[in-house]
Amino acid sequence: MSSSVDNAGQLDERSIRKIAGLSLVGASVEWFDFFLYGTAAALVFPHLFFPKVDPATGVLLSFATFGVGFVARPVGGIIWGHFGDRLGRKKAFLAALLTMAAGSVLIGLLPGYAAIGVAAPILLTALRFVQGLAVGGQWGGAVLLATEYAPPRKRGLYGSMAQIGVPVGVLLGTVAYFFLSLGMSQEAFLAYGWRIPFVASVALVGVAIYAHRKLEETPAFLRLQQLAAQQAAAGVVSRSPVLEVLRTSWRRVLLAGGAFTVVNTTFYIYITFIQDYGVRILHMPKSTVLLAIAIVSVLQIPALAGFAAISDRIGRRKMYLAGAIGTAIWAFPLFWLVDTGTGWGMTLGLFGGQLVLSMMYGPLAAFFAELFNARLRYSGASLGYQLGALFGGAVSSLIATWLFTEFGSNVPISIYIILVSVIAIICTLALTETYQHDLDDAEEAITTT
Repeated sequence: MSSSVDNAGQLDERSIRKIAGLSLVGASVEWFDFFLYGTAAALVFPHLFFPKVDPATGVLLSFATFGVGFVARPVGGIIWGHFGDRLGRKKAFLAALLTMAAGSVLIGLLPGYAAIGVAAPILLTALRFVQGLAVGGQWGGAVLLATEYAPPRKRGLYGSMAQIGVPVGVLLGTVAYFFLSLGMSQEAFLAYGWRIPFVASVALVGVAIYAHRKLEETPAFLRLQQLAAQQAAAGVVSRSPVLEVLRTSWRRVLLAGGAFTVVNTTFYIYITFIQDYGVRILHMPKSTVLLAIAIVSVLQIPALAGFAAISDRIGRRKMYLAGAIGTAIWAFPLFWLVDTGTGWGMTLGLFGGQLVLSMMYGPLAAFFAELFNARLRYSGASLGYQLGALFGGAVSSLIATWLFTEFGSNVPISIYIILVSVIAIICTLALTETYQHDLDDAEEAITTT
């Protein structure tokens, strides 16, 4: 990327903003692909891939395949974390984008149960696993490209660009299905309309090509490469970053995962379970539910950046704790508003939930990057994030659906949200404050491992 460099060898802020913007674009399109599956799992896949069971069981089975992507995410974090710490943030990030493009396009072309029988849900599950591998590697690359270039006092703000990719991805996917559902009959939507956004994921190939031409490796990684070369010349054998982070920083990885679990749990209840709940249980129009999610996604974008910027001043832990406490408090008002069965009630309920969630998710990129030194950062941050995703997003929609089916009430779902919030509070209190840490710590990473 052509850029201006100061006397200290640092990029100027205009160039840093371009890099953060490219990180945002890549993350947005990748998350668009990942979240398309969530919308389809709630609205399409029960009919197309599980037609032989009753509707409630079909939804449970569909959400189970949705969860497979989260099982794959830690595996993707391990694979791409290793290569991201060894070969570079840029190469790992681009490989993850191309993997997601392949998995998503193939889902869009996959025949249903009526055409190929039981092979259809099996292939669907396998392709969802591929999506999970990709997003497990993408997040670390997008976050480190944004944070390792950022000036220390704006690391939270620039790191939030990768996080903003999430509501942008949700917005793109939701808007796509919203207009498709308005513009065609239910029969046409189920037959081929839902496939269009998946096949359009081929656009990720273009993003990857552009990023390959414009991105350079981060200063922290380049410094790490120089020192690693000196170490190799001295005959010192470098250990695997993944094995090293598990050996030296396993407690930090587990605490990070525990802190993040509440974010993924509530997020997928808000955007996936609520779609099925609103349409199937409350009998709301599908377009009304999708519109509420789209509106809230738009409002979440400035919230993520704002809370991340505040964390640059007051610290990551304080902001994260405020979000975890707020999530617990909002667990019951969420359903009080949603149960009105109105568009405004759905929008207000989801907005309150996503607002307090943004207090955690906005600063998260910088928080997790700062927890690990340069040599282990891609592996450590990815593992912590993806473990939280596995124990949160993989099962939250499934658990919420089962709880409502079993008890006929959403009160147990609110209690579930409170329990994971308490876990997040405990884990966050056990982590140290990080916002004043130096990310250009390659020499320390080499000499202490």
